[in-house]
Amino acid sequence: MSTLVDDIGSFPLPQNIKRDSFNEAYQRARDAIISGGDFKKDPFILKNFCEVTLNSFKKKIMSGLDVVNYPQQYDGIRQISDLIHKSMEKGTFLVEERQAILPEVNLISAEAKALSEEFSKKILLRVSIFGPMELYLREIGTTPYADVLENFAETIRRFAKNSILNAKHIETRVVSIDEPSFGFININAEKDLICDVLEKAFDFKGAIRQIHLHSAARLHELLEVSNIDVVSFEYAASPRNIESVSQRMLEEADKQIRVGVSRTDIDSIMAELRDKGVDKPTMEQLVEDEKTIKKRYEKAKAKFGDRMTFTGPDCGLGSWPSQEAAHLLLRRTIDAVKKSELLP
Repeated sequence: MSTLVDDIGSFPLPQNIKRDSFNEAYQRARDAIISGGDFKKDPFILKNFCEVTLNSFKKKIMSGLDVVNYPQQYDGIRQISDLIHKSMEKGTFLVEERQAILPEVNLISAEAKALSEEFSKKILLRVSIFGPMELYLREIGTTPYADVLENFAETIRRFAKNSILNAKHIETRVVSIDEPSFGFININAEKDLICDVLEKAFDFKGAIRQIHLHSAARLHELLEVSNIDVVSFEYAASPRNIESVSQRMLEEADKQIRVGVSRTDIDSIMAELRDKGVDKPTMEQLVEDEKTIKKRYEKAKAKFGDRMTFTGPDCGLGSWPSQEAAHLLLRRTIDAVKKSELLP
């Protein structure tokens, strides 16, 4: 069985777009969608959100990804917490279902026919959303309040449900709930509560349900969450993560796995290059060579076999210095995996 290549989500803004302008356009687009307005009639939104998002998404498609995450260029936590804060003004942590929307998904859905025709294929979309535990750590802390955690989980479920597309030209193939702090910084809750919270967050149908982690230290606990289909972790920058799970564990839990096989930890990469005397690295120097990525992929595939159904970069690329550098990393990762798949 071939392994699909996807990406985790974040992507650099074009160099000619200011962060403040994009954020304002994003917020205005979101408000318009929620209120039922046509945000495309606003020239500021059209230039600073619509064109930026669609052009970035096209760059990802052109890299050759099998499943393409929308370009997450607005702060991932704020995608959800902005709306949680508005709900808190009404005395609840629960975001109304009609407000639980991602503007990027709305825009890509509206442009699906044109995108499908331009690239001569159906668009397979990946949707990433920060999870209830990550949001809880940012908003509340480590002391567990079950009712608040459950509201956060239901809010995430609503965002996920509203992001599932199933049409002629586009399909949401994967919804990933990202919990990057899990295993590093944890809510002081019993395992049963954590599993219940994730069970609720993943309680939706119509897409493969993936959870993305930066640490695999407590991954074995998540194998008990029946609504999770795929567990995902970094491997390229954190080689020891692969030791925390075996193919047998996945088979017993009936789970699949996604393993990151190319490094995206740009700060560490640049620090290592500076130590070698390279102060202004080129794109070629920032991105690992294809041989290194291929070797790493083959090691992971040998360990997990057909249970390894997804691979790609470790994490998102939002902090990378340019879209061109990010595109090169995607391209090399895809080439490494696809060439390996062709081997007998």
